[in-house]
Amino acid sequence: DGGDISELVKKADTAMYRAKQQGRNRMETYSGTMEDVVRERLAIGSRLRLSMDTMAGFYLLYQPQLDLNSGRLIGAEALLRWTLPDIGTVPPDMFIPLAEEFGMIVPIGEWVLREACRQLNAWSGRFAGGDWHLSVNLSMKQLQQPEFVAGVDRILEESGVDPGRLCFEITETAALLNLESCAQILNELRARGIRIALDDFGTGYSSLLLLKSLPLSIVKIDRSFTHDLLDSSATASIVSGIIAMSKGLGMSVIAEGIETEEQLEAMGRLGCEGFQGYYESRPLPPDLFERRYLADNPPEDA
Repeated sequence: DGGDISELVKKADTAMYRAKQQGRNRMETYSGTMEDVVRERLAIGSRLRLSMDTMAGFYLLYQPQLDLNSGRLIGAEALLRWTLPDIGTVPPDMFIPLAEEFGMIVPIGEWVLREACRQLNAWSGRFAGGDWHLSVNLSMKQLQQPEFVAGVDRILEESGVDPGRLCFEITETAALLNLESCAQILNELRARGIRIALDDFGTGYSSLLLLKSLPLSIVKIDRSFTHDLLDSSATASIVSGIIAMSKGLGMSVIAEGIETEEQLEAMGRLGCEGFQGYYESRPLPPDLFERRYLADNPPEDA
């Protein structure tokens, strides 16, 4: 794969980079397609950086979260999307890891929170809508920022949003990097009325410790359990245990990735309270979300 030492080392480095991308602790053999992937990632990363000044091409979609028994709206998750004029929508699983790797996730995350709060405030002023919340995902790098809580305070003040209508979703991986510090920050946010949800529950190694240590309002069962639920009695037992533990600790439970009526009914039999997934709806632009889920709820003072 090379005619001299420099070229061989460069290509070995490309293979090593690929191994790290795939989860480390593995071996990868160099191939020419690897360099194509690296070039594509660098090109997307460069365009991501150019988009940062104006947040050009970024927008939010909203996926509803419903009560499993009544079908009423209990929440929505704000999901970031990015489009480029020449190639269209860039998959989130491509550009979000790049934003993390290239140090751009903090300003992007701040824009997401500000935009979500702006939209939530607009909806709150026009629709009563009951006790539903809007969820925003947090990255570990946001939680590591010394002024993160102060920044949240500023955005809440600017937008006029009721903190009780806002929910922050964190993953087990982010929480476990520095559990003590994470718990402290989340307790400060919870004291303001903001709800905290543990996303992708069950995929980490210390889930029970997190349930005990963090000020959680919501536990979200990972979609991998949802997909295996009908084919595995072991999975059903695990999900049943998660639901029982969460309820025992005063937390509500939302099942992610519900795609079929059978999955929905199985979660209901196990006592799950809420769900989201393609069975109900894909992520929606704000106007369509509004028409489907909010239009029948005028302001209380109307």
